[in-house]
Amino acid sequence: MTILYAGIGSRQTPPDVLAYMKHIGGRLVAGGYVLRSGAANGADEAFEAGCVSVNGPAEIWLPWKGFNGHPDTGLYPSDEHFEKASELHPGWAHLGRGPRALHARNVGQILGADLQTPVAFVVCWTADGCEMEATRNRDTGGTGTAIALASRMDIPVYNLQNRDARDRLVAHVRYLHEQRASAAEPQEQDRGR
Repeated sequence: MTILYAGIGSRQTPPDVLAYMKHIGGRLVAGGYVLRSGAANGADEAFEAGCVSVNGPAEIWLPWKGFNGHPDTGLYPSDEHFEKASELHPGWAHLGRGPRALHARNVGQILGADLQTPVAFVVCWTADGCEMEATRNRDTGGTGTAIALASRMDIPVYNLQNRDARDRLVAHVRYLHEQRASAAEPQEQDRGR
């Protein structure tokens, strides 16, 4: 059973948090998780570096070809991603094509190409520590679109700006690991017959 997670956040993520993101990016992919991220400097880059360090799978969403010098991944927002982003961003009418593409990319990070394959959780860093749509503000930055969508879908968000986020994240990953192990047990018993 593949478990997807979004590793995202601010371009201004502090260096110590970036180091932790790289570390957990490697640990999660080694544990069978698949990263979804967005090729931006800062948090996205750190999660992807952790993933690459162990040759792990990742879905890297780009707002347009050549974004940030990233190799082509083939994952770009569709018209449906733009439509969903327009429902999430409070100032959509005032955004140009570039910023709209960045927000539509965030929708892909949470829901995937088909908009039907959500991540199990989000790990991020924003200056304000936002973890739900209700507390989103200007300081949340572009990551707010992904947080708002996750919030609407009851997907847990672990913002590493918050003191307890690391402990809550570890507990959630342990829970998912136990669920995956218990789901695999009946299959193993069937093979033994």
